[in-house]
Amino acid sequence: MKKSIIIIVAFIFGLNVNAQKKWTLRECVEHALENNISIKQSELDVDTADLESLTALGNFLPSFNASSGVNENTGLSFNPLTNNAQTTTFLSASGNINVGYTVFDGLRNYRTAQRAKISKLASQYRLSKMKDDISLLVANSYLQVLLNKANLEVLISQNQVTKQQIKQTEELVDVGTLPQGDLLEIKATDASEQQSIVNAENQIKISLISLAQVLLIKDYENFDIEDEGYGIVDSISDASASEIIAKAKENRSEIRIAEQNVELAKKDLQISRGAYLPTLSAFFGYNTRYADAPSFTQVVDPNNPTVTQQIGVVQGTGQSVVAEFPNTSTIEVPADSFIDQLYTNDGVNYGFSLNIPIFNGFNTRANVKRNKINLERSKYQLEQAELDLESTVYQAYVDAKGTLKAYEAAEKALESQELAYQYAKARYDEGLTNAFDFSQAKLRYDNSKINLNTAKYDYIFRLKVLELYFGIPATELKF
Repeated sequence: MKKSIIIIVAFIFGLNVNAQKKWTLRECVEHALENNISIKQSELDVDTADLESLTALGNFLPSFNASSGVNENTGLSFNPLTNNAQTTTFLSASGNINVGYTVFDGLRNYRTAQRAKISKLASQYRLSKMKDDISLLVANSYLQVLLNKANLEVLISQNQVTKQQIKQTEELVDVGTLPQGDLLEIKATDASEQQSIVNAENQIKISLISLAQVLLIKDYENFDIEDEGYGIVDSISDASASEIIAKAKENRSEIRIAEQNVELAKKDLQISRGAYLPTLSAFFGYNTRYADAPSFTQVVDPNNPTVTQQIGVVQGTGQSVVAEFPNTSTIEVPADSFIDQLYTNDGVNYGFSLNIPIFNGFNTRANVKRNKINLERSKYQLEQAELDLESTVYQAYVDAKGTLKAYEAAEKALESQELAYQYAKARYDEGLTNAFDFSQAKLRYDNSKINLNTAKYDYIFRLKVLELYFGIPATELKF
């Protein structure tokens, strides 16, 4: 009984611990990299590229095929051993082994093997890009939750101040220092703030669900993130835009993918040109057969081995010309054993086959021209990818610098609004201003805090995007 209670308590405690787990950004990114469907599909593309390499390797090996057959014949049939027509019922069997090897095919097999390696490398770069994209998506969703939580803290904190102001205002109204309208104004502000708090809580729930969906986590109710310990960590503060662009061109998968596409187009062109050259193949074949049908043979009569027969007449004299012939008779011979027939009825064939292309309706020429066009197109795509990356990185650099200035400006605005709020509060406490003016000062102060949070997390995200372009892995980003 005690053991059962202990197990139940431990189980419940384990559920509570699991329910209270808060995910860090690193855990979210790692979980997404392991479970995201798009990443899994990209991994399957890499596996498919491995199969292409295996197929390309197999092209260098000889082909080996074996076949066999068993037949039963009834009636008039040709004996497969004697090739004579006979009316009987017999069982026959045959077996063949064929080996083929391509000695030369215009280096197409060699080029195909090279292409398979390039294709695998391109698949790996596409997988790397997919991981970067998913990591950014997770980071953006995570920071959105942090922003919503920070905004909620601001609203709750300021609402507590409002509730204190309600109590203070009620006391002043009771003694006649302030009019009843000021109390109503403060209560209206409290109601508006309560509504904003509810909306902020809903925004947190929505953003958490969005993040959970990205992570393929279905337990929305218990999913939560760690909302402390995240600040502004700038790992590339001294890097210029040109340095970041140079790093991006060295490390980003977009460029590597475009480069591999050019190499693939080159190999396709070389493979298509190989069709102009002759193909030399070697082959070897072995076959044997068996039949249980009896055969017929001629045997010499041992008692009378020869007979004399006339073979002609001498012209002029009419004298007969005779000769001796073996005295034979036809007898039926039973079929040899299965093993003996396999050895006595086998045969071997081998040789070389040369195929010289002469004319195939311009198919080869058209295919070569088509691959030339694809090569030029891939070169343009590489050039465009470099231009796009340069533009994107520079835009990210400008965005990061711009959001930094916005964050610094938001800090100064908050300082100013805080001073204005403290001044308005002091005047309100002394009865020198009405509740409406005080609530407006407080509203501006609240908005400045929310604006600072927005600017902060926007800057953090822009900064992490820039660090990714600089070559810092997504799992090593610092916050």
